Amino acid sequence: MNFLPLIESKREGKILAPEQIQEFIREFTAGKIPDYQMSAMLMAVYFRGLDTAETTALTLAMRDSGDVLKFPHDARPLVDKHSTGGIGDKVSLPLAPLLACLGFRVPMISGRGLGITGGTLDKLDSIPGFQTLLPAAQIVAQVQQVGCVICGQTDKMVPADKKIYALRDASGTVPSIPLITASILSKKLAESLDALILDVKSGGAAFMQTKADARKLAKAMVALGNECGTNTRAILTDMNTPLGRAAGNWLEVKESVECLENKGPADLRELVIDSAAHLLVQTKKSKTLAAARKLAEACLNSGEPRRKWDEMIAAQGADLKAFSQKLTLNSTAKVLAEVKSPKAGFVSKCNARVIGEVIRDIGGGRLTKESAINFDVGVDQIAKPGERVEKSGTLCRIHAADAAQANAAAIRLKTAFEISPKHPTKILPLVVEIILR
Repeated sequence: MNFLPLIESKREGKILAPEQIQEFIREFTAGKIPDYQMSAMLMAVYFRGLDTAETTALTLAMRDSGDVLKFPHDARPLVDKHSTGGIGDKVSLPLAPLLACLGFRVPMISGRGLGITGGTLDKLDSIPGFQTLLPAAQIVAQVQQVGCVICGQTDKMVPADKKIYALRDASGTVPSIPLITASILSKKLAESLDALILDVKSGGAAFMQTKADARKLAKAMVALGNECGTNTRAILTDMNTPLGRAAGNWLEVKESVECLENKGPADLRELVIDSAAHLLVQTKKSKTLAAARKLAEACLNSGEPRRKWDEMIAAQGADLKAFSQKLTLNSTAKVLAEVKSPKAGFVSKCNARVIGEVIRDIGGGRLTKESAINFDVGVDQIAKPGERVEKSGTLCRIHAADAAQANAAAIRLKTAFEISPKHPTKILPLVVEIILR
């Protein structure tokens, strides 16, 4: 095809027809359109945008650029959850087995982290023997038998998105709502879902810094998801403070298991139950959110999701004996150090961005896609806003590779916390808003 006229049309702000978008995605995926021309198109989209019909066409064309998971007829709805990412955001791990126990099928295709935002697959890679890369047939078989899977997309799933995202990352066109929306939803729609819940975060450690930007992205994704035939809604959540009390790959797995054993932090538990409750309502398994929350909470309390977790990870190759042994360890890092409070008072701020940057820099995250990850480093026992600490009380613990690294991290982590003499008058709620359409 002659791609240049389409680039020029979008540069001038004209609307592209669905069949034009479908054709250029097909041609680009096949290697018939050069990267420099697609980069030019992405920049035109960045400045000119896409309307709803164009974004829908782009999303579906990207979805159809590769394999779409096909599941046999089953009374259990196919559901999933997507988060825009944050520090300590481990909701997917306890949520998948909980949803399976609530009578859903969960083909949870996840990704890896880049920068300060942790990736679900990186967390799971810290489990001895666990396999995150599965062929499509195994994904379908495990979902049918176990009820849930958490894995990466296959090489043949949504290849257009992989190629386009690499260009967006290199061409400065990542922060485009139509391109973000198409990227996220093309992967989720390739799972053949009945319902999808989106967790769109805002705050200092979120991709969207302001609530207004997060709401705009959430509305775009909810509208497009529903337009494409998947019952979609979103919750806006705060990401100024880390979620839970642990951040770092293995530490987050450990905290996820604690959540499944009803010993985890309250905010993590709240978001896991809330996500499940929305999907219960979306699939008409519950009439109201209040009833759905009670159902999800009772299921979590039963211990069944904890057993389902073991079933899921064993199905993906995990060594359950080694995993159980690892859970008993206080730390798997070489050095464990505490960050002490300089004075008594109440925590008025716990800066998630600073904590995320420290974890990345001690090896728990990636500066580039090729960076090696140390799964054992991180931060736990994080003091949260509103909590009282005594002088020399613990603000957090550092799990580091060596003493020098721990000492440097401690200096930076002290700046993440603010201690006030009085209890803070206003603490932001975790769930800020619900977007239904």
